[in-house]
Amino acid sequence: MKIISPRTHGYLDFLTVIIFLLAPVLLNLSQVPAILAYVLAFVHLAVTLASGFPVSTIKIIPFILQGWIERIVGPVLVAVPFILGFAEEPIARNFYVVMGIVIIAVGLLTDYQEENRSY
Repeated sequence: MKIISPRTHGYLDFLTVIIFLLAPVLLNLSQVPAILAYVLAFVHLAVTLASGFPVSTIKIIPFILQGWIERIVGPVLVAVPFILGFAEEPIARNFYVVMGIVIIAVGLLTDYQEENRSY
C-alpha cells in the first residue's frame, strides 16, 4: 500500500537533510560519521532539489529514479557503520541503522508512479 504521495515524500526528504545536518552536533558524532552525515545532507538535498516531484526546483531526475536511488541508499546506510569501522560507536551505529530503515520504509510506502499526475 503506497500511502506517501510525492509531495509528502519531498517534505520528508527535506526533513532528512535537516536531520543529517544536525546529527553530528546533537549526537556528538566522531569524525567519520560526522563527515558522512554532512556529505549525505548535501547529496540528499541535491537529489531532492533535482527530482521530478512537486517540491523540487530543477526536476532533472525522474522521481522513479529517486526511488531506485533510495532502494540502494537505505540498505547501504544500515551497513555503513560496519563497512567504515564505526560499529563500535553505539550512537553513530544506531543513527545510521535507523536512518537506513526509515529511508527503506519511506521508499516502500511512497507512490513513485504518481509523478506524472497533476498536483
